[in-house]
Amino acid sequence: MSWNFLEPASRGNLDMVWRREADGLLELVSDPALWDDPTAAGHWRVREVVAHLIHNTEAYLHSFHLTTVDEEPEPLLSVRDMAKNMDAGAQALSGLPRQELIDRLQGVLNSMLAVTAELSDKDWTDLLVPHWYMGPVPASFFPICQALEYIVHGWDVRKAVPGIRPLDGEAADLLVPLCFLMWPNTSDLDGVKEPFEIGVRVLGGANAGDTVGKVRPEGIEFVPGDLSGLTVIEFDPAGLVLTAFGRADAGTVRGSRDLAEKFLNLFFRF
Repeated sequence: MSWNFLEPASRGNLDMVWRREADGLLELVSDPALWDDPTAAGHWRVREVVAHLIHNTEAYLHSFHLTTVDEEPEPLLSVRDMAKNMDAGAQALSGLPRQELIDRLQGVLNSMLAVTAELSDKDWTDLLVPHWYMGPVPASFFPICQALEYIVHGWDVRKAVPGIRPLDGEAADLLVPLCFLMWPNTSDLDGVKEPFEIGVRVLGGANAGDTVGKVRPEGIEFVPGDLSGLTVIEFDPAGLVLTAFGRADAGTVRGSRDLAEKFLNLFFRF
């Protein structure tokens, strides 16, 4: 079975991790004592994390609905406004009663799992579903984003509980390919005047390997390749995930630290 979410052969692994991480988060937020505790998601408390998950999942379900009707999707939103828009969505719901929010989250999670289960393998790669920031994307993008949200926000919520909270290895492995997809779509290249290349090495897990980042003023491309002669940033899978999604400043630099910092500071944190 694959650990690359773009491949239909990954569906069993994705479903397993998604359900496990969702169950873990729902168990955590069921504790009333944590409801107003801070998390690692910026200024959000536990209640805002739950509200955000509802807001995003309902938007995903609407996107799938649009594939079944003759209706135009709404105009694309700017990724520069992603953090602001996500916060507004969370704040709009976070004042609702705790149990109402938890029940609503369980309901939309079940609906999203059902929609995903109904996709054929051909749908997984070929059905284009409108995304409000990226436009039409393969259907597989939505279940991996759901898994991402429960993995990363589950980590955020666990930070409300005293102690060290590592990221699950299979969860991190699953998200490694998504990091290389999200980075080009959440970058600010205004300051890039000259092209450069940098290596990213994932040191372990199912998606270990070497990737060349080709940075140009017009965009970033990631391709597997030989890192000889390049500055290389080494990550374990969890370090890459937590760095790519703005939770940590991880990575070991082999080569120019200035170039590595230039690269890592190209991306929006959300």
